[in-house]
Amino acid sequence: MATTTNDHAADIDRHVRVYITVFVALMVLTVITVAISRVHLSVPLAVTAALLVATVKGSLVACYFMHLISEKKLILAVLALTVVFFVVLIALPVATHSDGFWMR
Repeated sequence: MATTTNDHAADIDRHVRVYITVFVALMVLTVITVAISRVHLSVPLAVTAALLVATVKGSLVACYFMHLISEKKLILAVLALTVVFFVVLIALPVATHSDGFWMR
């Protein structure tokens, strides 16, 4: 019985360490985001850098705090399909607003 309790405690300690590591990474990335806003970059470069950092932060939150990193293939396939639909729905207004930009 003591072995099971020790294994369970070690498993909890490992999970807590992962959560703390992800938290520290999110805080560092938040500082990087603020630093990007303070540095005088061109607007496209600043937006690209900020979106890159936001994507990494969102991925960390989704993978570890929403437990998507340990999900089954079906859940990941549904998530991927959602992303595809999102991209298509965002691209439709851009395509219609640009007055045939992609048709040239």
